[in-house]
Amino acid sequence: MKVYVLDEMHPAGLAWLSQRAEVIRWDDPACAHWHADAEGVMVRAIAVTGDDFRRARRLRVLSKQGVGVNRLDLEAARACGVTVCNTPGINRVAVAEMAMALVMDLARRVTQQDRLIRQGQVFNRNHYLGMELTGKTVGVVGMGHTGTEFARKMQAAFDAQIVAYAPRGQSPGWSSIAHRRATQLDDIWSACDIVSLHIPYNADNHHLVNARALAMMKPHALLVNVSRGGLIDEVALFHALQDGQLAGAALDVWADVEPPRPDHPLLQLPQVIATPHAAGSTVETQAASSLAVAQQLWQVLNGDEPVHRVV
Repeated sequence: MKVYVLDEMHPAGLAWLSQRAEVIRWDDPACAHWHADAEGVMVRAIAVTGDDFRRARRLRVLSKQGVGVNRLDLEAARACGVTVCNTPGINRVAVAEMAMALVMDLARRVTQQDRLIRQGQVFNRNHYLGMELTGKTVGVVGMGHTGTEFARKMQAAFDAQIVAYAPRGQSPGWSSIAHRRATQLDDIWSACDIVSLHIPYNADNHHLVNARALAMMKPHALLVNVSRGGLIDEVALFHALQDGQLAGAALDVWADVEPPRPDHPLLQLPQVIATPHAAGSTVETQAASSLAVAQQLWQVLNGDEPVHRVV
């Protein structure tokens, strides 16, 4: 069987699968012609369009690393009889730790002061006072794997008061986490010192964080996004930060191009921290995710049901 790996992936999964199938890697020129004979494909971040699915006549399964499937044409996959599976939850620790690191960086203005020192600027430390995190109210938007992990860590480290919001249709137990459940997002925006986004992106929550939401936030509030860029209206965020409607933002994900171009307006603001969609980029997570992608793909090729079917 021929399996094409369209994105760079950790070798753990490739080594496992290579013992069972012919694996063509992303850096092999033959990979450009995967539509001709691929029975399975493994992807990480690349988009797979409806035309891709229709051209790939032999394709039986697409196995996606990570949880986000917004760059895959799922309707076309379904119409073409292609099974799509993903690997939710594997990166929860890595992503939660990154969100926590970004919160701490914003609160204590670590990156901001580092930049000033590297630029050789003389500055008054009293003009760059940080915010202590102990006892602060933390809004968690999305109560899935990473939201749960993040809430636990913030509570354990800082005795944070958790306010959590789950989209309609989600009702996680969270019995082990002391929290107040917000029935509407307005409760998050207005009540919290820190807001962290852990919700999948879809058409219904496009620009979930918009000018109205930002106007409701506290002037000292911090915003972190380790989910998907389309959740935030970046133009509105720029104006809110510029006008002092909130104190800082850290974005690991971006609406259009990842990483953003150097002339992106948000990168001109000192109270913004930018990372290149790297929240899940740890050795441990990448190895485990790559292996899970390969094993699920192999399950489908052998006629079994994948652990996490999307389509």
